[in-house]
Amino acid sequence: MMKRRSTLKALSAAAAVGTVGGLTALPARANTPIKIGVLHSLSGTMAISETVLKDTVLMGVEEINAKGGVMGRPLEAVVVDPASDWPLFAERARQLLTQDRVAAVFGCWTSVSRKSVLPVFEELNGLLYYPVQYEGEEMSPNVFYTGAAPNQQAIPAVEYLLSADGGSAKRFVLLGTDYVYPRTTNRILRAFLKSKGIPDRDIMEEYTPFGHSDYQTIIGRIRRFAAEGKKTAVVSTINGDSNVPFYRELGNQGIRATDVPVVAFSVGEEELRGVDTRPLVGHLAAWNYFMSLNNPANEEFKRKWAAFARAKNIAGHRERPLTNDPMEATYVGLNMWKQAVEKARSTDVNAVRVAMRGQTFQAPSGFELKMDERNHHLHKPVVIGEVRADGQFSVVWRTRTPIRAQPWSPFIEGNDRRPDTPQRST
Repeated sequence: MMKRRSTLKALSAAAAVGTVGGLTALPARANTPIKIGVLHSLSGTMAISETVLKDTVLMGVEEINAKGGVMGRPLEAVVVDPASDWPLFAERARQLLTQDRVAAVFGCWTSVSRKSVLPVFEELNGLLYYPVQYEGEEMSPNVFYTGAAPNQQAIPAVEYLLSADGGSAKRFVLLGTDYVYPRTTNRILRAFLKSKGIPDRDIMEEYTPFGHSDYQTIIGRIRRFAAEGKKTAVVSTINGDSNVPFYRELGNQGIRATDVPVVAFSVGEEELRGVDTRPLVGHLAAWNYFMSLNNPANEEFKRKWAAFARAKNIAGHRERPLTNDPMEATYVGLNMWKQAVEKARSTDVNAVRVAMRGQTFQAPSGFELKMDERNHHLHKPVVIGEVRADGQFSVVWRTRTPIRAQPWSPFIEGNDRRPDTPQRST
C-alpha cells in the first residue's frame, strides 16, 4: 500500500510539473506534430484582409516542415474561422487552447477581436502572435505584437503630412471605422496635432460602421471642409472591405492626392486589388513593409509566396500574387516563435516567452527585426508609400533603422507612469 501511495504521489507531481495555465502538457514523441492555431476571419467583412494571413501561416508551416520541422517535429496548423464575429473569436481561441491544445496561436486583425480573445489567452496562459498595426495602450505577457505601435506608423505618417515634402497640411480629417483602434489612434493624433499647433476647429472626425459601403455623403463633407482655405489631408483608419467603396468614391468625386492627400493605415496591396487605382495615384499608405521594396530578402519572400499561391490555387494570388505588411509580420512572428521554441528546447509557454526576448530575424523589409527584450513588441522601420497606377506603392520616405515601439503613447496623459514590461490585463 505504501509503495502504491508513493507511485500515485510521484505521478501527481509529474502531472503538476507538466501543467501550464490549467492545461496539462502531454509527453511528446519525436514524430508527434506540434499544433499551432490560425485564428483569422475567412468570411465576413474582414475576410478581404485576413484570409491571406491564414495562407501566409500555411506557407510558413510548409517551409519549416520541409526543413525538418521544429526540434525534429512537424508543425500542424489548426485553422478556424471566427467569421468577423468578435465574440466568436473568443470561443474559437478557447477551442484552440483547450480542445486542439495548440502551442501558439497566430491571428486576429482588428483590435476588437484581439480585445475579445485577450482574457482567454491570459486565463489559459496561451500565446498569441498579433500581426497588425494597432493603437497601443496594451502590453500583455500572453501576446507578442509583430505589427506597428502608433509611433511606428501613425505619428510618423502625420509628421510627414505636416512637412513640406508631405504637402504642409494645416487641416486634418480623421476618418475611421467605429471601434477601438481608430478611436484610440485618433485620440493620440489629436493630442499630437495639438502639440504641433493644429487647433480643434481644423480637425474633422468621422466614423462609419464595419461593412459600410456608401461614402458619397462623407466624401462630400470632406470636399467642403477642404474648400475652406487651408491645405487639408485625410488620415484613414477604415478597416476591411469598406476600403473598396471608399476608394472608389474618392475616384468618382475626383479627389486627387495633389488636392487632398489620403494616408491610410489599414490599406495595402491586397485591399487595393479590387479598385481602379489610376485615379488614386499619389495617395499614401504608412506601413513597415511594401511589396515594392527592392532587396534580396523581399525577392525571396515574393518568390516563395508566388510559388505557394500557384501550388495551392489561391484565388486571386494564383494569377497575381501580392504580398503586404501584415503578411510580413505574420511570417516574422512564426519564424521567431520557431527560433524561440528551439532555443528553449520546449513548447512550454513560459519557456518560450523568455526565449522570445531579443529574437532577431532578417525580414522581407530588408531590415533585421528584433523582438524587444522587455515590451513584447518588434523594433520596426517606418515606410511611407504613394499609390501607383498598378496598385503598388512607391516609397517616398522611410526611417534609416528600425524604431523601438512605444506601446504607451506619450500623447496620452499618465502613460509616463506605465511599466515598460507586460502586465496582465485581467
